[in-house]
Amino acid sequence: MKRTAVFYGSSTGTTQMVAKQIAYILGADVYDVADKPVSKIQEYDNLILGTSTWGVGDLQDDWEAFLPDFKKNSLAGKAVAIFGLGNAEVYSDSFVDGMRMLFDTVKGSGATVVGFCPSDNYTFDHSEAVIDGEFVGLALDDENQSDLTNTRITAWVDQIKGKLN
Repeated sequence: MKRTAVFYGSSTGTTQMVAKQIAYILGADVYDVADKPVSKIQEYDNLILGTSTWGVGDLQDDWEAFLPDFKKNSLAGKAVAIFGLGNAEVYSDSFVDGMRMLFDTVKGSGATVVGFCPSDNYTFDHSEAVIDGEFVGLALDDENQSDLTNTRITAWVDQIKGKLN
């Protein structure tokens, strides 16, 4: 089995850019869920799932279409990490909610979810992606805090490296 793959959905290209950066750092393969790479899921021990949040808490469109097929896969024994992009200023009441939808999809699947991040150092009103003061993965606001994106990605990848199978 191969070690790690990044699966992402991106509408504007920013999530794609982050997915490729994470994949590069980890030496992972990368797949756009718009291409329906469902057959690839079982080839990997570790999955990193990335999405943007659209409108008021909506999951990115390509993920909406991909999730039914994704859910048919067993994730037992896999490590899964999640990252999400959102706009904490314009959508302060639903910042990176899309991450929570991916988290809810994998949490009961037998996978071990890794990569939770503290929600302090972010300014937003509410996020479904926060559980007990932590995001369910890496939260990025490249629109308003682009100066922190690379630092946050590097720190998060360093955090999850030791937790991947």
